[in-house]
Amino acid sequence: MSFFDKLKVRWKITSNWQLIMILIGFSITGSLSAWVTAPLMKIFGINKEMGLFLYWVLRILILFPTYQVLLVVVGTLIGQHTFFWNFEKKMLKRFGLDLDKGKE
Repeated sequence: MSFFDKLKVRWKITSNWQLIMILIGFSITGSLSAWVTAPLMKIFGINKEMGLFLYWVLRILILFPTYQVLLVVVGTLIGQHTFFWNFEKKMLKRFGLDLDKGKE
């Protein structure tokens, strides 16, 4: 069983086309979130003069929620909203934020 076949089983998808779209979605989101974070850093007045350690800690703290939002937006735009929304809920649940609580 190939790596891609294992991904399809793990992610519960059957189509190679869907797998390709999902991988493209992750790629676009990673690049886009890094690109969007730069102007956000300027807006908040965060720069390297603050010290490299603090700069990178703050950049990661801004990057993480930016990535989460963009993941669902990009996933929706490429026609994979359900996959990315479920992926996002699972990821947030691991951080202690269960979006499905109270829906029982």
